[in-house]
Order: sequence, then C-alpha cells, then structure tokens
Amino acid sequence: MKKIGFLSFGHWSNHPAYNARTASDTLLQSIDLAVAAEEIGLDGAYFRVHHFAAQLASPFPLLSAIGAKTSRIEIGTGVIDMRYENPLYMVEDAGAADLISEGRLQLGISRGSPEQVIDGWRYFGYEPAEGETDADMGRRKALEFLERLKGEGFAQPNPYPMFPNPPGLLRLEPHSEGLRERIWWGAASNATAVWAAENGMHLQSSTLKYDESGKPFHVQQAEQIRLYKEAWKKAGHEREPRVSVSRSIFALVTDQDRYYFGQESNRTDKIGMIEQDKRAIFGRSYAAEPDQLIKELAQDEAIQEADTILLTIPNTLGVDYNVHVLSSILEHVAPGLGWR
Repeated sequence: MKKIGFLSFGHWSNHPAYNARTASDTLLQSIDLAVAAEEIGLDGAYFRVHHFAAQLASPFPLLSAIGAKTSRIEIGTGVIDMRYENPLYMVEDAGAADLISEGRLQLGISRGSPEQVIDGWRYFGYEPAEGETDADMGRRKALEFLERLKGEGFAQPNPYPMFPNPPGLLRLEPHSEGLRERIWWGAASNATAVWAAENGMHLQSSTLKYDESGKPFHVQQAEQIRLYKEAWKKAGHEREPRVSVSRSIFALVTDQDRYYFGQESNRTDKIGMIEQDKRAIFGRSYAAEPDQLIKELAQDEAIQEADTILLTIPNTLGVDYNVHVLSSILEHVAPGLGWR
C-alpha cells in the first residue's frame, strides 16, 4: 500500500491550448482539483513553489483555501525554497494553514534550486552570512524554522503589553501541535538526504538528483532513500520516517491520452547540468497502456522504497482532464502494483 498524491507546478500562460491562462485560473483550478482528487480517493495535493515565474509562488493562501474545502486529503508543497523565507513569519503562516486544515499539512522545504533570476533571494532582502553559501543560508533558515515550530517560548515579553501575557518567554502564534513532525526535505544529493534524516525531516526525492554514480536514475534514487532510512534509524527518532518520490506517469487509455503523451512512451533518463558545477540525472517519464505501465513501474527500485508517490500533472490541461489522468492511475495501474 502506498499513498498517492498529485504534484502541480502551477503553470499558466495566455496560450490558446491552455485551460489555465491567468494566475487566477491556476489558483482556482488548483482548489477545484484538490477537492476532486479527494473525492476520487487520492491521498495528497502538493504544489511547487517558484518565484519570478508564471507559476504558483506563495503557497499558504492556496493551502489554507484547500484545507477549508476538503476534509481528508493531505496538503503540501514540493518544495518551498528556504533561501527566500523569513522562518518566523513562515511559522505563523504554516501554523494557521495547518489549523485550518485540522492537521493535514505536509510541508516540503529545501535549500532551493536554480531560479528564474540571478540570486532572486537578494531581492527579498536576504544575504548569506559571511562565509556562507546560499545553500548554507537555506539550510540554516530551515533549522530555525524547525526549532520555532516546536512551540517553545523564546521572546522576552514586554513589561507593559497591550494585552496580558502568559508567564515566561513568548512563542509564535498560532501554534499547531504536531506540525514539526510533518516537515519534509527535498534532497538532490545523498548527503542532504542523510542530513534530513539526522534533523528529523521526512524525505522528498523528485524526478532529478545529482548524478553521483552514473547508475540509472531510479537505482541512484533508491540508494539515496536507503541511506536516508539508515541515517534515520541511527539518529534514534521514535517515529517512523516517510519518503515520497515524484514521477510523471500517464496511462494511455483514450485517444486523447495517446495524442498528448504517446510520444513519451520511449523516454529514457537524461543527463544535464542543473548548476554550473553540478551534473544531474533526470528520471524518465512513464506513458503506456496500463498493462505495460505496470510492468515498467514494477522495475522502478525507488518507487519500491518509497511509501508515497507524487504524480506530476499537466495542470494547464484543466481540472477535468487531470481528474481523468489521476483516476486512470487509481483504477488501471495502482491495483496491479499493490499500491491499492
């Protein structure tokens, strides 16, 4: 059994082939899709966060709206770039969204990936400290976020407050109990996966990672997950870790499916440079008739290691078609793989 969710990049463009032509379209359709996904039995609704792009950026209004209109589905991100964040303000936003959803938030965070502009976090008013890289800054902010999510007091109260204070140091409000244990780290390397485990975060591994061995993508990703699980056990955490992997998977059951994704059927892993000095491997897409899809996915070692599958969706094709894409996986593929 595996949890199955969708992951939306939240694109929009004023293009005649798109059903999401404006930011408003994408936001409202994201809410509608999450509601529909819950109705068909999906387990999670996750959203990418990108700045300076015609894509979803500020996640908490969207997550709160979905939380208010659903009752069961997990709601999350994959991932929030911590280089851009004020960790304390983020604690307040995340706490409010989690309370609205009654404890269903699953927040994926990371140090970030290459963005649309050069050092975009500088425009948000952030600079690495002396001797830090931007990646170091992202990880430092992540640790501060985790610390403040515990709900422990740390701020000296004003002796003459507008309203009476409780005794002792003050914490950030609203506090949502348990949210600290539902934070995920998006890791592109084996080392950061181990770091995530040591710091008690669940693991998100996407459709790309640093190429650290030259092996096929799914094999490298499976090795990363096993290292993460070993580090988690060594750290002595009392709760169970969770691991998600993202995949582009399309069951070709209609002529429309074959028109959109039939050309994906022979895709293979790709190698590229995600940063100037970072060679990355990008996992293949899966698109085939259901029986063939089941055979191919059964050979994916990383999927076998994960407890959660996030299906990347073509959000610009609209809510109805994406419900069809997700329903096809639930009906024709998941049972054959033992996911359901």
